[in-house]
Amino acid sequence: GSTGSIGVQALEVIAANPELFRVVGLSAGGNNLTLLAKQVRDFNVPIVGVSSAAQELKSSLSGVKVIDGSNASEQIASLTCDLVLNAITGSIGLGPTLAALASGNKVALANKESLVAGGDLVMAYGSEKIIPVDSEHSALFQAMSAGRASDVSKLILTASGGPFRDRKDLSPVKLADALAHPTWSMGPVVTINSATLVNKGLEIIEAHYLFDIAYSKIEAVIHPQSNVHSLVEFKDGSTLAQASPPNMKGPIAYALAYPNSYSGSAYLGDDP
Repeated sequence: GSTGSIGVQALEVIAANPELFRVVGLSAGGNNLTLLAKQVRDFNVPIVGVSSAAQELKSSLSGVKVIDGSNASEQIASLTCDLVLNAITGSIGLGPTLAALASGNKVALANKESLVAGGDLVMAYGSEKIIPVDSEHSALFQAMSAGRASDVSKLILTASGGPFRDRKDLSPVKLADALAHPTWSMGPVVTINSATLVNKGLEIIEAHYLFDIAYSKIEAVIHPQSNVHSLVEFKDGSTLAQASPPNMKGPIAYALAYPNSYSGSAYLGDDP
C-alpha cells in the first residue's frame, strides 16, 4: 500500500532517516503508477509488486523486477526482510499479512481489517510478530509496556467523534463534509468510517485480538482534540495514557524503529 496515505507518510519518515531504514520492496494496487514509479526510483527499490497495469509500470522502470497479478502484494510481503508494513485498506490486506507472517517476517500492521476478518489466523503466529500502527493501538502497545498484561483491567480507546459530532441534523450532509475530518489526515475509506464511527467499532475488534482482552474490558470515549490516543487502566486503579500530536507519522515511526527508540522527530515539518 505504498501509494496510500499510510504508505506515503511511512516513506517520508524513511526518507528523513536513510541511515536507519532501507526499502527492499514496494507494492500497490496500480491506481497511481506515476507515484509508485517515483517511489521505486527515489528509494532505489529492486522489486515492486502491482496488481494491475504492470506493463505500463515496467516500461517506466529499468533494472527493477516487477511482479504483477492479484497476489503481487503477498509475494512482496514474503520477501526476506526485518519488517513488512501493511498499509493496505480493506480485507484484501489479510493475504499479505498472513504471507508475511508465514515467511517469518514481523508485521507493522496498519491494515485493521486483517484482524477484523482473520484475527484468529493472524494471532496464531504470535502477538510478538505484530507491531500495531493504528494510533490508538500503538498507544495501547506503548502504555501496556509499563506493566504486565495480566494486571490490565481495561483498555480505553479515544475517538474524535468525527466531523458530525455536534450536528443534530445530518440530512444536508455531503460527501465532502464526511471527508473533512476535524483532526486527522487519513485516506478516504478510514475518513468515511470515522465519520460514521464504524472505524471505532473495527478498532475495538482489533484491540480484542491484538491484546487478547475481552470485549467487556474495552471502551471508547470521545476526545475531540485527539491528543490522547488511548489509555490503559490497571487493576491497582492507576491509568496510563499515551499522548502525542494527531499525526500518523508518530505511530508509523514507532513501529518502523521498534524495539529501538525512534530518536528523531516524526512530526518535523508538520502542523502540530
